[in-house]
Amino acid sequence: MRAIIQRVTHANVQVNKEIVGSIHKGLLILLGVGQDDSQEDVIWLADKIRKMRIFSDKEGKMNLSVQDIGGACLVVSQFTLFASTKKGNRPSFIESARPEIAIPLYKRFVHYLSTQGIEVEEGIFGADMKLSLLNDGPVTIHIDSKNKQ
Repeated sequence: MRAIIQRVTHANVQVNKEIVGSIHKGLLILLGVGQDDSQEDVIWLADKIRKMRIFSDKEGKMNLSVQDIGGACLVVSQFTLFASTKKGNRPSFIESARPEIAIPLYKRFVHYLSTQGIEVEEGIFGADMKLSLLNDGPVTIHIDSKNKQ
């Protein structure tokens, strides 16, 4: 699994001009599911993200997690995180999981985060979505469960 996390002061996702998910202070998580991903990737990535200390403490140092600040997460499916641009100018997405694999793992990721005491909003898997956000910092981090980084 791959994720791009962005520390935000607010974010929302729209489908057909209707807001389907919205958060205030927290993390926007763009989540890609790969062909070889499993429940282990879900748990590792969700735990890594919820514990990542990228929010400022009273001294202005990044010492607090989204959980520490009582923040929320907006999770949006993003199969393009597995794009390969090795050949030509049209990206290939063959490393992305097919929906029958990706949807259950995406849903497990959302559910697992919510069971850890984090408010979670989400987009609609596979829909044409429009994101609005105010990146705080800006802080944007890429995480890959296979590389453990």
